[in-house]
Amino acid sequence: MVAVLSLLADAASEGRSVVLSMLVVGLVFIAVIVLGELTHRLGHKRKSAKKRPL
Repeated sequence: MVAVLSLLADAASEGRSVVLSMLVVGLVFIAVIVLGELTHRLGHKRKSAKKRPL
């Protein structure tokens, strides 16, 4: 009985670490998308400012 409970505890802690790892990977993925969109918009804004005459 004790062996079964220790295996369940190990599986639960491993599952938790897997879920946390997936969350971190998702946050990194979203951060890369946001950074790319931000640089794209800033580049577009900068390019349009260069075209505009003073």
